[in-house]
Amino acid sequence: MTYDEFKTCSRFGLEELIAFAYGTLVDDPPEDFTARLPAPPFLMVDRILEITGDGRQGRIVAEQDIRLDAWYFQCHMPADPVQPGCLAVDAVWQLLGFFCVWRGALGSGRALGSGEVIFSGQIRPFNRCVRYDVEVRRFTQLKESGASIVIGEGVVSVDGERIAEIHGARTGVFKGIAYPDYPCRSVNSVGGRMDK
Repeated sequence: MTYDEFKTCSRFGLEELIAFAYGTLVDDPPEDFTARLPAPPFLMVDRILEITGDGRQGRIVAEQDIRLDAWYFQCHMPADPVQPGCLAVDAVWQLLGFFCVWRGALGSGRALGSGEVIFSGQIRPFNRCVRYDVEVRRFTQLKESGASIVIGEGVVSVDGERIAEIHGARTGVFKGIAYPDYPCRSVNSVGGRMDK
């Protein structure tokens, strides 16, 4: 799809999300279009059912199908398999980063933190579907640096039951931090504080 089509699309299937992860979804990407979603198995959504934006606010609704053989059930925990709660938080960060790029942010995405996270349930191997409802409270593009910041509130449900809330989730998109030549050593091959 073209970049203009990408920015006006309101639904994305698994094939499109994986193509975005590998940088092949947009045929005519602008310079600094380096943001990616994680590739499977760390991609935590299978489809975006709705993505909308209005000024500084918006909404994302996405789903993940639960698979009996998911990697995290194999190791977390033996004889007591459960999806780690932190993966639900990461799913919200993934969706917020995608929202930034969909709204025109250029650069690479990074999770910036969250406020309170409340778990009231769990995801087990024989659940069917996780739903992520994310309200974008504030999206900001910083003209001087080209960075974009988004803050959202996420509700996680499994098979129709609310099991988690993620408050004040923050994600940013920044230019000049991509590391596309991995595993070679280069300017961005070592991490640390990003404000240096």
